[in-house]
Amino acid sequence: MKKLFFLTLVLITAVSFSAELVIYTSDSFAGGIAKVVIPKFEKQYNCKVKVVSFGSMGDVLARLIAEKNSPRADIVIGLNLQQLNKAISEGILEKYRATNSKNLMYKGFVNDYGTVYDYGAIAMLYNAEKIKNPPRSFKDLLKSEYKGKIVLIDPRTSSTGLTFLMWTIAAFGEDGAMEYWKELKKNVLTFTSGWSAAFKMIETGEADIIVSFATDGAYSMYKYGSIKYVPVIFEEGAYVLEEYAGIIKNAKNRALARAFIEFILTPEFQKEVPLNQWMLPVINIELPEVFKYVPETKKILRVDPKINERLDEILKKWEKAVIG
Repeated sequence: MKKLFFLTLVLITAVSFSAELVIYTSDSFAGGIAKVVIPKFEKQYNCKVKVVSFGSMGDVLARLIAEKNSPRADIVIGLNLQQLNKAISEGILEKYRATNSKNLMYKGFVNDYGTVYDYGAIAMLYNAEKIKNPPRSFKDLLKSEYKGKIVLIDPRTSSTGLTFLMWTIAAFGEDGAMEYWKELKKNVLTFTSGWSAAFKMIETGEADIIVSFATDGAYSMYKYGSIKYVPVIFEEGAYVLEEYAGIIKNAKNRALARAFIEFILTPEFQKEVPLNQWMLPVINIELPEVFKYVPETKKILRVDPKINERLDEILKKWEKAVIG
């Protein structure tokens, strides 16, 4: 009887993990850490994983909403907190708290629908070879000397862009932020749909200042051997981005999807976060030496969590302030 039970368990496991796991995500995840962690997972579970990128996380979320009655993905990776709450309200995600959530360094990261896998403070990143008098505050960013040198990210399409919008709301309040954006847009060269496109513009010299992350000093030292691209956390305070993964409701490969969510919170995945995702790991992992170049976060700004319930309204206000 015991042998029969064991054989049945093996067969169930083989069937559960024989199908292809489909992940919807952004270009930054697909082109970065996915290349390192996906082969590890495939080898560990003897399975195939298909990573589908739609550019920005806003595009990913829109696709998930369109497909929610007949989902094609098993997992979504890369949602920020606002997008996670939008996905929950749309009924897209399955409720699942990972067993490995016990490994999280901060209890505030625990969520019943999304599993956090990295975090980091948003920062303005400038090219030190071209900008000799960098901005130190939001108000500095309005100076005429930066006109046409700033590239920002559309909050309607990007989790990074949306987090920057939330940073301005945390600093000025909702109404004050919209007034600030009316002035800021005068200095903006363009808005990209996602972070990858913005970072490419600073690397090619098309932009001198972009929205990015506080960890980019570590990236610059690691890749160039010097701090070519310098991150600045504004005097008003820092705003932290958390990125989440979630299981799609009615996913075809639920068992394998749950296995991947558990895998996200293991050392095998988390040790790859710093030098591939250029964010901070969410479990206790020793950081690479270059992370000593990440500026200290002395003050953290937050928004009222209820703002997540009004995300569409907030984005319409932003459109009116910036686009007209």
